[in-house]
Amino acid sequence: MDRIVPSADSVTITPGDARWVGAWWLGYIIAGVITLLSAVPFWFLPKSLPLPISVTGNSPEESRFIKDSPHVGQKYRPEEAASILEMAKEFLPSLKSLLGNPVYFTYLCVSVIQFNSLIGMVTYKPKYIEQHYGQSASKANFLMGAVNIPAVALGMFLGGVIMKRLKLSIMGAAKLAFGTSLLGYFLSLFFLAMGCENSRVAGITTSYRGVDGISYHERSLFADCNIGCRCSGKDWDPVCGGSGITYVSPCLAGCQSQRGSGKNTVFEDCKCMAEVVGSSPGNLTAALGHCWDREACDRIFPYFLALSVISSFIMSLGGTPGYMLLIRSIKPELKSLALGLHALTTRTLAGIPAPIYFGAIIDTTCLKWGHKRCGGKGACRIYNTTAYRYHQRSVPFLHLGIAYLGLTLGLRTFSFFLCIPGFMLLRKQIRNEEGTVLTNGGSEIEPLKKEEASSLNCERLTRASDWDPQTTRTSDCDPDRETRL
Repeated sequence: MDRIVPSADSVTITPGDARWVGAWWLGYIIAGVITLLSAVPFWFLPKSLPLPISVTGNSPEESRFIKDSPHVGQKYRPEEAASILEMAKEFLPSLKSLLGNPVYFTYLCVSVIQFNSLIGMVTYKPKYIEQHYGQSASKANFLMGAVNIPAVALGMFLGGVIMKRLKLSIMGAAKLAFGTSLLGYFLSLFFLAMGCENSRVAGITTSYRGVDGISYHERSLFADCNIGCRCSGKDWDPVCGGSGITYVSPCLAGCQSQRGSGKNTVFEDCKCMAEVVGSSPGNLTAALGHCWDREACDRIFPYFLALSVISSFIMSLGGTPGYMLLIRSIKPELKSLALGLHALTTRTLAGIPAPIYFGAIIDTTCLKWGHKRCGGKGACRIYNTTAYRYHQRSVPFLHLGIAYLGLTLGLRTFSFFLCIPGFMLLRKQIRNEEGTVLTNGGSEIEPLKKEEASSLNCERLTRASDWDPQTTRTSDCDPDRETRL
């Protein structure tokens, strides 16, 4: 049997409809191609980088790549590759030493909590815009990519520029990251005031007489005006009445006839529209689609986007300083392990569970579920966006705005409380690492810790600006030992 392909004229929904499924796979193809293209410049990088002039002692014209240059007096001798067994033996002690660093462990906990908030917010922000402000799914996702992502990229870049220009220390980087995150948090609180009322849907958010604030259940979809039509309460084929009220289906609107086809279909003699208080007696027609006549909400939406861009930009200013805080708070030999563990932990404990429990909580605010043709519950058709609905199956005050924004802001609030002991631990670590005290402008060293003082002294000696052959003993620093530059 040949498959019947519907024509474009028979399609009765638009891209703004909740049932519209677009080319969702196209984004993955575009992102994959861009990722491959971004990797092309890395193919042209050299296999090794030149030594700094302060180490080679040569001029820029004489500097060559380490591997091939005959002018470099001190060749770089790569270490022998460690075996897998040796790496395995060193892994657990290194991991124990890394997690034993209180600053790093606190930073890891704060990152996990804030990444939970960030990933949950980014994942469901298009759905929030779609349901709360009546935008189509395609427009909501486009605005996320075209407005928010450039603001975040610019903020991370400028955060690095600010840190470089101000020459911030590790404590300065921590204060900048915390300050920008806190300022963005306070700006995000204004989102709670930028709410919209639920769209008026007969039998769900409003009665058939146009009275708002009913307790929804499936029986409330039926009224005297449609009781004899034998309508199904599981269908979702919304029509917009002349009074601005949306009806779940033409049948539930009590419509008796129709004219036109496809998107131009108009339903006539809809009895339930005559029940609306204040409606004109002669206007009993309905058109396909949802009623989105909410002027106040349309006026708020541009301010929501502007505030979203500003808050995202401010919070991203602390991205680079926070990353530098992570690197500087640990020993040089543990940096690779620290970065890998941080990436693994945040993606495992935030990237995987956050969309799951965010989605589960948001689903509790669903007012009308769709139904699959083969049976079973489908996608949610309309969410509760205000707090007036209270009945047995709902949680008081748990609606789309509170479930989404409240959970996002709540996680970030908890992370700020962890930052307080984090600052105290960081300050203590900085004081412990100040292992040398110069007295009377001389070179006498009073070590707090012998190993740390030796390491810090070696760092100064390896810098060209600090090297003085008249006052420095070459035995103070082994040139073959790896130092922290």
